[in-house]
Amino acid sequence: MPMNLQSQHPALEQLPESFAIVADNISAIRVSGDDANSYLQGQLTCDLSQLVEKQLLIGGHCDAKGKMFSAFRLITHNQDRLMIQSKGCLPSSLTQLQKYGVFAKVDINEADDLAFLALVGQQGVAFLEQQFGKVPDSFNPVVAEHGTSIVYLPGSLDRYLVVSDKAQLNDIAKQCQLPIYDHTLWTAIEIQSGFVHLNELAAGDYVPQMVNLQLVNGISFSKGCYMGQETVARMKYLGKNKRALFALQGHTDQVVTIADDAMLELQMGENWRRGGNIISHYQADSGELYIQAVLASDTEQDAVFRLKEHTDVTFKLMSLPYSLAE
Repeated sequence: MPMNLQSQHPALEQLPESFAIVADNISAIRVSGDDANSYLQGQLTCDLSQLVEKQLLIGGHCDAKGKMFSAFRLITHNQDRLMIQSKGCLPSSLTQLQKYGVFAKVDINEADDLAFLALVGQQGVAFLEQQFGKVPDSFNPVVAEHGTSIVYLPGSLDRYLVVSDKAQLNDIAKQCQLPIYDHTLWTAIEIQSGFVHLNELAAGDYVPQMVNLQLVNGISFSKGCYMGQETVARMKYLGKNKRALFALQGHTDQVVTIADDAMLELQMGENWRRGGNIISHYQADSGELYIQAVLASDTEQDAVFRLKEHTDVTFKLMSLPYSLAE
């Protein structure tokens, strides 16, 4: 456990310039073996043939009907493929990959020997340079050194995700003099960055375009067949998708408990109607509340929402670091 782990939950507007996050709410599926790339190519929305060149791929893993088990960031780590994703959606994705993996030369398991530490800010970059002698960037998004991978994740806040075995990562965290926050802040930055952080109940509910995967280069429409491809392609070419992922912000002076399947209601004049489903959330000590939700894609920028179970807590849309226009 790092000595300077913070107990506070700061609002996104009050974060220090540099800090770190123990991201123990994410894990990874490890895929190895002679057929790793070819097997994943037939299962995932991203194009594995681009992994060597791009080093980092974003993708989704769907069922035959195009509903997502998981959204992930894919890298090569010590010759294995790692699908880094929220712990909430990992079990269902892992089960399905293992189910069909028996027909290929692959080994598929949860990489539960690994841990994840995210760093933000110039002091974070300086710490990584001191520890590893190099830092990834947009041109070279993954660097590896002594069994550790560092992944550059651009967004509302640029993050550097350190991936290593638990003992080594614990040593790295102990040497880090930055304030270190718990995993809830990772969720908050995913919300702000517009990258879906699926919980267990949301896995299997959404086609990739409903959570903006196409807007973060997470879908290849030219790679050929993969599980769920027909539905995903139909969404694009027939314009059938009517939902999108949004970030919302509100304020409350009370601690609010939000269930994984909680709903938002949309204000329509003096009335309220169903607005959408919450996927993840973060509440700061100051009372600021941030929510990631799937809403109608044509939601107006000035729309007002409230929690169905806490009707006095209202929300407005936050800006995302990308446009919803395709």
